[in-house]
Amino acid sequence: MPKPLLRDRALLSSEQAIALTTVFKVLANDTRLRLLHALVREGEIGVMELAGLLAMKPQAISNQLNRLADRGILGYRRNGNNIYYRIVDPCVIELLDHGLCLSEYAKARSR
Repeated sequence: MPKPLLRDRALLSSEQAIALTTVFKVLANDTRLRLLHALVREGEIGVMELAGLLAMKPQAISNQLNRLADRGILGYRRNGNNIYYRIVDPCVIELLDHGLCLSEYAKARSR
């Protein structure tokens, strides 16, 4: 069943606004945004590969991935000692795309 358009929905309740704020707070981190973009590009990738891509320590990457997984944004699978992450919430991909669009549009307007 398709979701209703935003303009056709009832005004956000306080509970809905708080839940949405929580989503934005989790995403309001430059490392997490870069991780999500890498996952969009790669599909599924391991912690060590992500650490290499972002030039960060694997433990720091793992901590950020766990926060995203705890919110239900990422899924993972184990293969021996390796953990591979993927985006399981397709709305996040759309949100990143729209956020990047907003950012680029704002930058273009300010010139």
